[in-house]
Amino acid sequence: MSGFSEVDASVSPPRVTVPRVYNAAADFIDRNVAQGRGKRTALIDDDGSYVYGELQERVNRAGNALLDLGLAPETRVAIALLDTVDFPSVFWGAIKAGLVPIPLNTLLTTPDYAYMLRDSRVRALVVSPELLDKVLPATADQPCLKHIVVAGAGAPGKPRLAELMQAASGSLAPAATTSDDVAFWLYSSGSTGAPKGVMHLQSDLVQTAALWGLGVLGIREDDLSYSAAKLFFAYGLGNAMTLPFHVGGAAVVTAGRPTPDSVMAVMKKHQPTVFYGVPTLYGTILADGKNGPEIGSKRLRACVSAGEALPEDVGKRWKQRFGVDILDGIGSTEMLHIFLANRPGEVRYGTTGKPVPGYDMRVLDENGQPAGPGQIGELVVNGPSSAMGYWNQRAKTLHTFRGPWTYTGDKYMVDADGYYHYCGRSDDMLKVSGNWVSPFEVEATLIAHPKVLEAAVVGHEDEQGLIKPKAFIVLKDAASDRKALTGELQEFVKTRLAPYKYPRWIEYVDGLPKTATGKIQRFKLRQAR
Repeated sequence: MSGFSEVDASVSPPRVTVPRVYNAAADFIDRNVAQGRGKRTALIDDDGSYVYGELQERVNRAGNALLDLGLAPETRVAIALLDTVDFPSVFWGAIKAGLVPIPLNTLLTTPDYAYMLRDSRVRALVVSPELLDKVLPATADQPCLKHIVVAGAGAPGKPRLAELMQAASGSLAPAATTSDDVAFWLYSSGSTGAPKGVMHLQSDLVQTAALWGLGVLGIREDDLSYSAAKLFFAYGLGNAMTLPFHVGGAAVVTAGRPTPDSVMAVMKKHQPTVFYGVPTLYGTILADGKNGPEIGSKRLRACVSAGEALPEDVGKRWKQRFGVDILDGIGSTEMLHIFLANRPGEVRYGTTGKPVPGYDMRVLDENGQPAGPGQIGELVVNGPSSAMGYWNQRAKTLHTFRGPWTYTGDKYMVDADGYYHYCGRSDDMLKVSGNWVSPFEVEATLIAHPKVLEAAVVGHEDEQGLIKPKAFIVLKDAASDRKALTGELQEFVKTRLAPYKYPRWIEYVDGLPKTATGKIQRFKLRQAR
């Protein structure tokens, strides 16, 4: 019988005890029922709400349905599902059955899906009917893939998830997995190249829920969480499942892509207490003057941002308009959730805050030595939620995971008060006139201009072959006089930053290339110049 974890939140960091025989699904689903929360709401989706008792039965039926296909322990199962009750049912059901679920980004192309299905060698795929047009062609020539299950109608001849679950047993004993078994994979976002399969252990989820969720955010049983970030990637997975389910709280999920209007509609309808977004979304919500607390959630007590660094101007304007701070933080697929963050009551906009208790940080210079105060270096982190490695990528695993330390590829500097300042990805940093320039610093300054909605800065060679900053700008009003605005924006940056940091060239675009998690793909802008 799988044991439950024990968390002592009265100390900092919270003390997490995970038994050797441990199954994460039993801990996050069964434990809530065992502790008397069977009739409490666990999840709300577009079609209704589900209490923990109902969710437990769905998890059991989904797990049994996968086993009834003949899948053996540790078999990998791809999940290409929109955010509905089917996602947690299949995700936790697979883990409870001793299988390894692999959530896939629902915004990918057919070649992307073909690559991931082949790379992961999954034996089964569970897919939403809305994604069939892109996913089904990717299943051709996949020698390992034996079962394609559709979570709805629209694929004649393919088994339907609801029918398989109805025929399966509603009881399922958790597989006798250990805390060190691989529980699930997540593919990296691909912001700097081809996605990599990141393998996480059974014990990783509870570590993030305890250290960040309890230790920093203070997630509570009476919280209703709403994450605009989707369940298929690490940030959304923690926001809408791991954190609320750990404390017996509830979450709202929606199948559609989040837009400012749809997000505000969900806020008004469900009145969440905690909202999770990304900087771009916060900025676009603020860009519409009608958006405010009167048409949103009056119960909102906390907002969280990750995915990209939050510009100082966006955070301050959000607090002024909505009366709630945004807790900006950084996490990664490799670390599973947020490990460096601002804390309630200690927010300092323009920084990523301080290390989450339970995680150790270092900022290393180009020689691998600790960087001094105010010096830029690479952020490395040591914490209990680090992945065990990348699937079938030995060299990249050794480069990123070095002993207990995970090398993030993010450039940071630490100020005299111990706050961490994001400078950019290692590949994005610019050396201008012998000085490091942080693209994010220039972008954040540009975004503070009232006519700028979004900005991205990359390096560009001048006529002498020297690297200088180039900015790509998305305007709030596309009809603005761009010729006059270019000089205005350059002067705007010069008066706020060191003169060598201003963008020598400005290109106006309709939108910036991004991953589904909201990260700007600057490498595409460099390729396009």
